Amino acid sequence: MELNQNNLLFTIAGTALLASCTGTEKTVNTKPLNIVYIMTDDHTRQMMSCYDKRHIETPNLDRIANNGVRFTNAFVANSISAPSRACLLTGKHSHKNGKIDNITSFDGSQQTVQQLLQQAGYQTAMIGKWHLDSQPTHFDYWTILPGQGHYYQPDFITPEGRKNHQGYATNLITDFGLDWLENGRDKKKPFCLFLHHKAAHRNWMSDTTYLKAYEDKTFELPTNFYDDYSGRKAAKMQEMSIASDRDMDIVNDLKMLRPGVSTRLSEQYIQGEYARLDSAQKTKWDAHYQPIIDAFYASGLQGNELAEWKYQRYMRDYAKTIKSLDENVGRILDYLEKNGMLENTVVIYTSDQGFYMGEHGWFDKRFMYEESFSTPLVMWLPKSYKKRGDIPQLVQNIDFAPTMLELAGAP
Repeated sequence: MELNQNNLLFTIAGTALLASCTGTEKTVNTKPLNIVYIMTDDHTRQMMSCYDKRHIETPNLDRIANNGVRFTNAFVANSISAPSRACLLTGKHSHKNGKIDNITSFDGSQQTVQQLLQQAGYQTAMIGKWHLDSQPTHFDYWTILPGQGHYYQPDFITPEGRKNHQGYATNLITDFGLDWLENGRDKKKPFCLFLHHKAAHRNWMSDTTYLKAYEDKTFELPTNFYDDYSGRKAAKMQEMSIASDRDMDIVNDLKMLRPGVSTRLSEQYIQGEYARLDSAQKTKWDAHYQPIIDAFYASGLQGNELAEWKYQRYMRDYAKTIKSLDENVGRILDYLEKNGMLENTVVIYTSDQGFYMGEHGWFDKRFMYEESFSTPLVMWLPKSYKKRGDIPQLVQNIDFAPTMLELAGAP
């Protein structure tokens, strides 16, 4: 990739590192490798059992790690959604690719990994969350969520226009990916599929299938949940506090909707994700949440008891979105296995950044502590690649693009 000298040196180092990590010393294989790149939103390592077994099990994500490599020191160049995605596609830091925030448009005319893969004879597809305020370029097929997208009954944008789809976003994105793999591509050519999920983005709306999951689980409270911000002016002024009703909204974030209760973000929930539920979904939703709502408002919780109650609700809702993600990753792996494709396909799973799961008393990702700056990164490798296990070396998401190109044998 044509980068300036500083980035080129960094990226070459990353390429060599990732290539050596994934095992360039493989047996001869003249058939080009396929690449499936699965990226989720705000999925943190603490909520992935191959990294941390305290909270939940993610058997399908663990399948990837167990059949390849797990990077224990993977980080993002910019811990916010759109800039992180631009770093992936360009192999350049935000100040070089121009996407420095979630507002400015991404310049798709610059050199990108999908462009170079196309030039190398690959079919490319982008499905799911794009979030770059621009139209995708150099993809043979694309269908993307507008902006952040919605969990239920989401719209998708294609070159032909905008269309609403009934269902849950995580399932739909996987459906579209499987359909493209089966019916939408030229099976004589290698491919690179970018499958980008909305989950586990705020406000953590679960698939109704998993509403009861984790309801009986009490999650371990982080040791620094009641962190002392003395001497840390910026940390004290953050807007990510679980305890603060200003930051973690009782209605929008925790679904404690009740007539007469108005919060800063209650209308966002009422007119937004809750309103998108169809009648069958809303019936299931209300049947699950109403007893929780009634018990909460009857409890009169305050202070630390309220903060810890909010933490448990947050963890449960977040975990449910991960359960759905894990099941859908399993659908992709099962398809590849059933069709004999795993011996010639690299599957990469990562997130656009990490997230706070109560560490420092926080949720979100906007302060550069390890929980938000780190990201899960596991890769399924064909058996022809010898490397297996943990990779401790430091890597960043700007290394992904040159690594994909090297795996593809592209210039």
